[in-house]
Amino acid sequence: MFKPQIKIPATYMRGGTSKGVFFRLDDLPAEAQQPGAARDAILLRVIGSPDPYGKHTDGMGGATSSTSKTVILSKSQQADHDVDYLFGQVAIDKPFIDWSGNCGNLTSAVGSFAVSAGLVPADRIPENGTVVVRIWQVNIQKTIIAHVPITNGEVQETGDFELDGVTFPAAEVPIEFLDPADGEGAMFPTGNVVDELEVPGVGVFPATLINAGIPTIFVNAADIGYSGTELQGAINEDPKALAMFETIRAYGAVKMGLIKDIAEAESRQHTPKVAFVAAPASYSASSGKVVEANDIDLNVRALSMGKLHHAMMGTAAVAIGTAAAIPGTLVNLAAGGGERTAVTFGHPSGTLRVGAEAALVDGEWIVKKALMSRSARVLMEGWVRVPGDCF
Repeated sequence: MFKPQIKIPATYMRGGTSKGVFFRLDDLPAEAQQPGAARDAILLRVIGSPDPYGKHTDGMGGATSSTSKTVILSKSQQADHDVDYLFGQVAIDKPFIDWSGNCGNLTSAVGSFAVSAGLVPADRIPENGTVVVRIWQVNIQKTIIAHVPITNGEVQETGDFELDGVTFPAAEVPIEFLDPADGEGAMFPTGNVVDELEVPGVGVFPATLINAGIPTIFVNAADIGYSGTELQGAINEDPKALAMFETIRAYGAVKMGLIKDIAEAESRQHTPKVAFVAAPASYSASSGKVVEANDIDLNVRALSMGKLHHAMMGTAAVAIGTAAAIPGTLVNLAAGGGERTAVTFGHPSGTLRVGAEAALVDGEWIVKKALMSRSARVLMEGWVRVPGDCF
């Protein structure tokens, strides 16, 4: 006898260029309210993973790294915070959820959800204006501030803010990532803004290894045979290229101290990220829009969960803004070098502007916050259903 399906309250939301299934912690079955196998099993089934067909036909996932995401929210246990935000990146073809990092794009939806779900005290929400939502990012133990627009006492989702990589305009949600150096250690784990990275079968080339927003390995596009203007097909349809990037990621992760052996990289797919940078150059984005070289400071392409991202991960954008603000990093040099508080970079879907405030303190670079704007909206709300024997 097969158990019937159970239903779990859930909200399907877009945040930035990602979308995911959002849950309140206390709405999950009791077995899934704590980390562990039951929680992972339920969330895998919600998304539809593992799927050997790579389609997520039998789940809520979209079969890309940007759309295979889950979020668990609860009233914050931290002083001076409103909501605790836990993010799970669901693998598509493996029974695996990576809890090692944040999703910066979905952060913009966290603030909106927190307001709508009653996680922000009513007396802090204006009838019209903006409410500051104080988010504790549980994965990386960092504070994020979302400025959520309010109209007639409710979250304002519609608007004219356009974000490349998102089809329709919506309301702007400014986000501040405070002290964005990743929770796992120093901003530059090797102590250098540029290192020589030796990758067997690929070569020896400079790399900037940074923990900011999310651990990221930056390399020069030209050093690995690219121009920096590539779209998804140039990378994702080339198995040799994907294997090369995964090898770079594994050896970079070891050098960053995130793993001890390259074999561990397979069980840590979400972090670190790999990105390649180049000086400004014109190209046609995936939408057909022409990005002019004089409209950007540099080009950046980044991989997420083994594939070139269709736009830019929010956390990687934080890493880009942070690295750009620090003289001598590969990101800073690609943008022309010198001191800068913001950059506009080209990505496969268009452009994005991100800012950061950096200072040299006792010989070490400190970034107090990184800033960017996103948008978010509810796509569907109600319940998701999963078989009662899936966990």
